[in-house]
Amino acid sequence: MKITQLRNATIIVETGNYRILVDPMLAPKGAIPALKYATRNRRRNPLVDLPSGSSEQLKNVTHCLITHCQKGHFDHLDRAAVKWLRTHNIPVFCMQEDAEFLSKKGLQVHPINEQLTQGFLSGSITPIPCLHGKGLVGRMMSHGHGYLLELPDEPTLYITGDTILTEPVKKCVLEKKPEIIVMPAGGARFDIGDDIIMGAKDVSTITRMSAGSVVANHLEALDHCPVTRKELEDLRKREGFQGRLLIPLDGETIQFPHTLTTQAACHQDAQTSMPT
Repeated sequence: MKITQLRNATIIVETGNYRILVDPMLAPKGAIPALKYATRNRRRNPLVDLPSGSSEQLKNVTHCLITHCQKGHFDHLDRAAVKWLRTHNIPVFCMQEDAEFLSKKGLQVHPINEQLTQGFLSGSITPIPCLHGKGLVGRMMSHGHGYLLELPDEPTLYITGDTILTEPVKKCVLEKKPEIIVMPAGGARFDIGDDIIMGAKDVSTITRMSAGSVVANHLEALDHCPVTRKELEDLRKREGFQGRLLIPLDGETIQFPHTLTTQAACHQDAQTSMPT
């Protein structure tokens, strides 16, 4: 299995003949309004362009997987991505609650049923509910689902989606024991309310709970995500997570062996590369 970090929550999962594009945000730098307004230094989103080599990576995509997309969650599916998916006739997997919304955009939609392990490509997928913030802010959010992917001859992969740390997330990590976890780590927060995704403290908690590899993303691409890669690198060194906590740069590909055992996703096993 290979996981390529494009930008923010957008990744490509490569397994066998499949190239799964997850939560695509494909707009150029600065094309989308700011999310933080109570600041003197207002910045438009995304804060950075897609990395070099993205066009070549996208050419190989065979399927798309969406964790959530309604109520203005452009960072997981923006207009540029909708146009790209429609133009290339890419099959789009999403939760049932998003199916009609995406079908109206002319996409080729394949709904996923809630609370069921079901067939997905050559393996199975299990949706895990997200909580994208609490209180007033939480009531305004589209919460969505993360996904546990179990594919033949591959390590199990848990893409948490945009969520704070909840009991369903912990239960998935402790009971399902995914060998790879891709989690948001930016600690996103609006001008009011608490965090709406996990941050550095939660990265530490998840990494301690997991016996496998944790891949942190949702970093340094949006104006309301304060956690930096440097902060997580310092955490990794301080807490002894070298080899298990991976913090890919935009454009970086991490390659995992076909089968992983406890503590296997270390630097000796997980190889990284950058596009040329």
